[in-house]
Amino acid sequence: MLPQPNRLRRRADFVRVTRTGRRCTRGSLTAYLLRSCSDDPAAHPRVGLVVSKALGGAVVRNAVTRRLRVVVRERLDVLPAGSCLVLRALPTAATAAVTDLAADLDACLDRLGAGLAVAP
Repeated sequence: MLPQPNRLRRRADFVRVTRTGRRCTRGSLTAYLLRSCSDDPAAHPRVGLVVSKALGGAVVRNAVTRRLRVVVRERLDVLPAGSCLVLRALPTAATAAVTDLAADLDACLDRLGAGLAVAP
């Protein structure tokens, strides 16, 4: 689980981030980053995951969600304060390893971050 202050939960927040945030697609995921998601600039960065039925059954979707959570948890400290990140898993994520998902996310954060230093 992600810590509660770092979870994106409301549908309206997901919609706002995916419509107004910057987008990057790499390999098995699409990342949307909205830098000013909160009125409080010192707020925790928040992350939401979108794993649709296009990936497979519930077992596959839950496995992908668990792998994405692990990858995101390791990178929470590099996200800008007050930002929101939405990760949409693509069908290839069903068979992707954690290292592949991590590489895709790192590439997207480099592209979207404009100065984010992603830890190895």
